[in-house]
Amino acid sequence: MVELKATTSLPTKWGYVSLSIFKTTNYDELMVASNNVLGKKTNLRMHSACVTSEIFGSLKCDCAQQLNSALKMIAEVGGIVVYLPQEGRGIGLTNKIKAYNLQESGFDTVEANQKLGLAQDVRIYDDVAEVLSFMGIEQVNLITNNPLKIRALSNLGIQVIERIPTIQSPNEFNYNYLKTKAIKMGHIDLG
Repeated sequence: MVELKATTSLPTKWGYVSLSIFKTTNYDELMVASNNVLGKKTNLRMHSACVTSEIFGSLKCDCAQQLNSALKMIAEVGGIVVYLPQEGRGIGLTNKIKAYNLQESGFDTVEANQKLGLAQDVRIYDDVAEVLSFMGIEQVNLITNNPLKIRALSNLGIQVIERIPTIQSPNEFNYNYLKTKAIKMGHIDLG
């Protein structure tokens, strides 16, 4: 089901990466940045889109920081970043903005999703496993703080050898968000 549609060398502020676009089961255009991927094992970041932080500079989360640190790592030591269009833990941009509005009234991220009748995280990672298989990758060092990502990849037949924490400095706007991820979602090493 995977088709490599386009690839190019992309200069970044950390060095060159190869930027590829794949067609997968769920996405017509799935972006994958990679560098120095040799053999069947590599570093991997599965990163879900966050328009509010990555484009508009929101300080309510640490998503842009996590993406930038993962891109820096793969440019320096090698690996893959799969950029997934799963905004707001998979609930979509409109629902994410509705949840933000509820958070302004005192709800945390999990409670806001529940108030909207949504699950706290509905992301899927099948397409990541498809791309990794296409690239011949069987084992990864996963760049994450989210134990659900480790289980999801393992269930899809990708062996997670090591978890690499992505530790970012909290700020006054995302402190409670990070605390909620740790307490209610089981995230670890949040800084």
